[in-house]
Amino acid sequence: MFAGLGFGAPLVLIALAALPAIWLILRITPPQPRRIPFPPLRVIADLMPRRETPARTPWWLLALRLALAAALILAVAGPVWNPISGGVPASGPLVLAIDNGFAAARDWDERTALAEERIMSAERQNRPVAVVGLAERPDTVEALAPGAAMDRLRALAPQPHVPDRASHLATLGAFLSQHGDAEIAWISDGIAFGADGFAAGLGEALAGRTGAVTIYRNRVAEPLMIAGAHNGPSGIEVRLVRAGPNGRDTGTLRALDTKGLLLAEMPFSFPAGASETTARFDLPVELNNAAARLEIAGETSAGAVGLIDESGKRRRVGLVSGGTVDTAQPLLAPTYYVSRALAPYAELREARRGIPDPVGDLVDQGVNVLVLADVGSLDSETEARLARFVEEGGLLIRFAGTRLAAGNDELVPVRLRRGGRSLGGSLSWDAPKTFAPFPEASPFAGLPVPDEITVSRQILAEPDGELSRRTWAALADGTPVVTAAERGEGLIVLFHVTADPGWSSLPLSGVFVDMMRRTIALAGRSVAANAGEGNNGADMAAPQRTLDGFGIWRSPPATAKPIPRNHTGRATLDHPPGFYGPSEASIALNTLLPDDRPTALDYGPLASSLVPIERAATVDLRPSLLLIAALLLIADTIASLLLGGHLGGLGGLRRRPRPRGATAAILALATLAAIALPAGQVRAQGATGEAPQETARELPPISAEEVERAAITRLAYVVTGNADIDGTSRAGLDGLTRALVMRTALEPGEPVGVDVERDELAFYPLLYWPVVAGNALPSPAALRRLDAYMKGGGTVIFDTRDAMALRFDGAVTPEGQQLRRMLATLDIPELEPVPRDHVLSRAFYILDYFPGRYATGETWVEALPPEDEASRRPARAGDGVSPLIITSNDLAAAWAVGGRGEPLFPVVGPDPRQREIAYRVGINITMYALTGNYKADQVHVPALLERLGQ
Repeated sequence: MFAGLGFGAPLVLIALAALPAIWLILRITPPQPRRIPFPPLRVIADLMPRRETPARTPWWLLALRLALAAALILAVAGPVWNPISGGVPASGPLVLAIDNGFAAARDWDERTALAEERIMSAERQNRPVAVVGLAERPDTVEALAPGAAMDRLRALAPQPHVPDRASHLATLGAFLSQHGDAEIAWISDGIAFGADGFAAGLGEALAGRTGAVTIYRNRVAEPLMIAGAHNGPSGIEVRLVRAGPNGRDTGTLRALDTKGLLLAEMPFSFPAGASETTARFDLPVELNNAAARLEIAGETSAGAVGLIDESGKRRRVGLVSGGTVDTAQPLLAPTYYVSRALAPYAELREARRGIPDPVGDLVDQGVNVLVLADVGSLDSETEARLARFVEEGGLLIRFAGTRLAAGNDELVPVRLRRGGRSLGGSLSWDAPKTFAPFPEASPFAGLPVPDEITVSRQILAEPDGELSRRTWAALADGTPVVTAAERGEGLIVLFHVTADPGWSSLPLSGVFVDMMRRTIALAGRSVAANAGEGNNGADMAAPQRTLDGFGIWRSPPATAKPIPRNHTGRATLDHPPGFYGPSEASIALNTLLPDDRPTALDYGPLASSLVPIERAATVDLRPSLLLIAALLLIADTIASLLLGGHLGGLGGLRRRPRPRGATAAILALATLAAIALPAGQVRAQGATGEAPQETARELPPISAEEVERAAITRLAYVVTGNADIDGTSRAGLDGLTRALVMRTALEPGEPVGVDVERDELAFYPLLYWPVVAGNALPSPAALRRLDAYMKGGGTVIFDTRDAMALRFDGAVTPEGQQLRRMLATLDIPELEPVPRDHVLSRAFYILDYFPGRYATGETWVEALPPEDEASRRPARAGDGVSPLIITSNDLAAAWAVGGRGEPLFPVVGPDPRQREIAYRVGINITMYALTGNYKADQVHVPALLERLGQ
């Protein structure tokens, strides 16, 4: 019956032998005499003396006091029901090896209770105890007295990192070699991360001693863990892992902000037999970026927490292209490769077509990053707003191109070598150059550099003392390819090559994706991330807030050390999980890495001694005995007072009024119960998982006039304010319209004169602009509208009409100077005279030159890509329609006709067919503006048919 009863101090039980003596003393000691009032008549009645017997202690009070003494003696003896025993009977020291990593936090109370029971068992056996925390720093194993070992145990707590068990093998081996009779009790969490040789090493240290080690494993299911979280195309993707199927197949994932407010909850489930799964939060970008902490509901460990820093936030990236939108080949679009590289990691916002200020529109949409692909000239207002965006913490990424090569803004990280339109400020090599390894100070450090990445053309930087420190990537000869510099709170990054494969094969490589991903991760972290400025890649970030083993926020411990900003490892004892660095550029360090795969721990030769952790196996009887003794003491006190008459007897007790304090106590309890009732469940915004809908942007109403203009194709000219020139422009476009109706399937409406300051230009595919010397330049707003029109697919014919006024010494005419001033504020591409094989010469008629009223002037269009010598073509085209055509041959005067269709102006030139050729030029330009470069492929049909034998 009492086989399971043990005592911590059995010698104290000798005191039970004193109970008979206590009984005898209590029996012969009379109770305290009672005091009664003096009754004289009663005394007279009892004058006759009688034999008196002294009063004795009542038997029930005697039994009560003996029970009290026995309870105290038994409590001091430390009784334990079903005391725990070791693996084998031993007299040597006990070594408690405790896994106190994050995986032990879930049932830490059961583990410590088991350890306390083992220490008390060792105390009953007079054995010393050594306590070793396997997640602590390795130290000399020392056998302590059970009391000191208990203090050491209570000082242990779960650590928020994976325990490095193998690091303790040396100290444990040294202890076991000195104490051959030692017993080891390993309280294990049962989880391994990668190769874990602790069990095998411990078996070797024990030298085959049977039963010298007992392994206690948690009976509850292993914990669920978070191993990596990132912002994917559809939201925050979280990787959840476990050591193996454990019956816990479902759960709830929670997303919280930096203040601990709940943003959303998402259920997850593990497939049958799987050890990992993925959960996804599909939230708006604002809520995604507000999430700083992910946790598994019901789990109390650092491994069930995933932290997200600024680099893990999903950026909102705005894309602005310097090219036109009518790109016939998407693979040649300036932003195609950038958008493909960033789509998995950012929310992309393209500039809306036709708006005059795409930069301002994207800034108003709240983008974090702006990417300008071959955007050269910026007007003063746009440049000022873009500069303000960067200075307030925005990230500006620019790609080179022919437009940037001739640009004149200051929003570049280094001084660029400027040049004319013909050279474009760029450098070309006969042999392409390769990349050098990325500098250690660069955010790209560590990325592989494939040998196949070459650069055939680039924008050059002017050498100065800051150039080397601002270089993030360079060619093998040291020429910078990527440079960066801070401006205010933001950062400007410049790729000295184009965003398409025109100048470099970089956009075609996988490393381009990693470079773009690391670059946009710097948004909001420019001060900390611009490693090139400090030329020190080993910048350190001090701990700001860290997690304890239970996943609770704590102040950084005294042992926490800073981490390098490029730290990629998991949390350790020196680097607990948490946020490091300043709050505006914090770095998250997590307990687990995205590629961690926990497995069940292999105990090897020690597996035969596995024992489940059962907290209720041993019951300490001391609290119960002390409670019984306290109750008996209270009962004895009350009985003594009653027998002594101090309480007025039982009747006196009944006559006492009920204490009034009872009513107050009842009211107080009722009040506390009312306060404790929940007033209602408070939910954080977004906790239901419902994403707030973005309000649609209201568009201005469409007028009937705009509907009419959109329904009919019309040619348009710019009203200059000069009546003669405006009349010629209208008559010229009227004559060209008649020619189009008679010779083509196109039937345009009547020509329209437009005011670039107020009229919408998007309705007209072709805009004829006669340049007038001395006229006031259009306003910056009008120039932005014109720039948006050209980038939206429109074509502008700038006609200086000064072919006969050109001088042999090359002096610029007044009209030419006016055009230069106008184009200086526009983002125009590199220009060249129309090549003989340009699609403009084949769009409808085959043309050798492009006369108007005059035939000596040159016609300029957007420069074509270099000709591929391996593939000769009858006609070449760029990746779209040239946004502008510049001529000096006065085209409108050659096309101008009167009311009866008669020419209004004579042509000047030796060719009698010059006016006819001029009409053909107009028809080709119109067809080119409307249909693009389809003729570049159509002209191949005869050659293809010939090759096919047709």
